[in-house]
Amino acid sequence: MLKIYHNPRCRKSREGLEILKSSGKDFEIVEYLKEPLSEEKLKEIIEKLKIAPIELVRKNEKVWKEEYKEKDLSDDELVRILVNNPRLIERPIVVTDKEAVIGRPPERIEKLI
Repeated sequence: MLKIYHNPRCRKSREGLEILKSSGKDFEIVEYLKEPLSEEKLKEIIEKLKIAPIELVRKNEKVWKEEYKEKDLSDDELVRILVNNPRLIERPIVVTDKEAVIGRPPERIEKLI
């Protein structure tokens, strides 16, 4: 089943959600700011995305610039930071059983479904 990690306040995330709705496929919405991800779940998503954890970071966010930007962080430290600061996670993320995409631009989601 498809799953979208969604932030309703984000325009790109809302656009991604509309793509899923218009696809006619069943999907689950996870508002990850309300339902925080575990480290294990986030690592699973990163693996499906086939990216390094740093590629999932929203680097223009104030908390990143002020607290983490200049630090040399390991992948495990980055995952912990993302779990503890979910606003830093790029969005939306759409996941299937085998793969995932970051919906930026939202059209990437269409290739997954």
